[in-house]
Amino acid sequence: MTVADQETTTTRIRHPFHVDDEGVNRPPGPDKHPYYGHFAATGSGVVPIVRQINGEPVPALLICRYADVKEVLRRQDIFSRTAARHADPIDLTGIMLGMDGAEHARVRGTVKDRFTRPAVHDLAARIEAEAAEQLAVLRARGGPADLLADFAIPLTLHAICDLLGVPPADRAQFRRWGDAYLADSELTRDEAARAAQEMGGYLWAQLERRRGCPAPDLLTRIAAAAADETVDIQVKLPISLLVGGWETTANSIATFVHVLHSRPYRDHPTAWEYLLDHPAKLDAAVTELERLYSTANADNMPRRVLADVTLPSGARLRAGELVIASHDAANRDPGVFPDPERMDFDRDPNPHLSFGYGPHYCLGAHLGALEVRTALGLLLRELPGLRLAVQPGEVRWKAGHSILGPEELPVRW
Repeated sequence: MTVADQETTTTRIRHPFHVDDEGVNRPPGPDKHPYYGHFAATGSGVVPIVRQINGEPVPALLICRYADVKEVLRRQDIFSRTAARHADPIDLTGIMLGMDGAEHARVRGTVKDRFTRPAVHDLAARIEAEAAEQLAVLRARGGPADLLADFAIPLTLHAICDLLGVPPADRAQFRRWGDAYLADSELTRDEAARAAQEMGGYLWAQLERRRGCPAPDLLTRIAAAAADETVDIQVKLPISLLVGGWETTANSIATFVHVLHSRPYRDHPTAWEYLLDHPAKLDAAVTELERLYSTANADNMPRRVLADVTLPSGARLRAGELVIASHDAANRDPGVFPDPERMDFDRDPNPHLSFGYGPHYCLGAHLGALEVRTALGLLLRELPGLRLAVQPGEVRWKAGHSILGPEELPVRW
C-alpha cells in the first residue's frame, strides 16, 4: 500500500506544527515539536500533512526517517525543487533553493569557491576581529542588552556584507528587508514581496556599478560571472547570500545562548557553566546544538516526485506527490542518534542534517559554523558571567518567520 492509499484512513496534520488559526507559525521556544521525534521513531516515517499556501490548502507528505530524508535531498532527478516552487511559503523564483540540476549547479558555481572550508578558514582572523569589535560595543552599552541586536546581528551582517562589498552605510536597511522577506505567513506576504523588490533594485544598482568599476568583492564576481543570467537570477543570488548569510547565523547564536543558559548539563546547573569548565567541548557542543535546535523553521523546502520511487525505508511514493524532507525529524531518528532528545556534547559521530545534504547542502554552512563557534567562544572567555536578564520562558520567539529565533535576547553580565 502506498502512502497515497493511506490518505483515506489518515487525517492530514496541519503543518507547520505550531501554526495557529490565523495561519501564523508561532513556535513557543527553541524546542522542536514532539511530533518530530515521534514520527522519526514510529510508523512508516512518511506522514500526510497539509499546508496553507496563498490561502489554499496544499497536501504533502512529510519524510521523517534519516535515510529517507537523505535520499530525497540527494536525488534531484526524482525529487524536484523546480516542480514544487508553487508550494513554497516564500517566493524562490530565480533563487538557488528553487532550482534543480544544471541550472542550480551553474548558479551555485558562480560563488561556491568563496564558501569552501579552506576559503572560510582564511576568514577566521577577520571574523574574530569583527566579533571582538562587536563585543566591545556590547560591553560599552552595558547591561542589560539585547544579545541579538547588539552583538549577533551586527557580527553576522557585517561579515557577509564585507564579503559582498555592501557599503557600511547601507547595511542596517538589509535587516529590515531581510526580516520582511523571510516572513512566511499569509498576513505578511505583501510585505515580503515589497522587501524583495526593494532589495532587488538596490542590488541591481550595485551590480551595474561593479561592471563599470570592479572591486575585490563578491558583487563584482557575480556581476562578471553571472552577466549572462537573467536579471532576476543576478539580483537574487546576492539576496540569498545576504539574507541567509546573517539571519540564520545570528539566530543560531542567540538561540544557542538561550539553550545553554536554560538547560542543565550533567552535574552542572546549566550547559553554559559546563562549557566554562570544559572549553575544549565547544565545537562538539555547537554540533549537538545544531542537531537539536536548528534555526530553519518548519522543515526543508517541498519537492515534487517525478517518478514512482521506493525510499530506503520501503515506503513507496507516486509520481506527482509533494514531499517535504524533515531534517528536524531525521535528526531525531533513534537508529542514527541513540536517545535522540538528550543533549550530548560527546555524541560521536553526529551526522546531523541541519545544513541539508546533497546538491543543496547549505552554501554558507562553513562560514556560519565559524561565526557561531567564534561568537560563543569569545562570550565564554570574555563574559563568563553572561546570563539571561529575564526568565527563559519570558523570551518571545518570532512568529510567521522561516527562521526560528528570539525576537530579542535580554542579557546582563
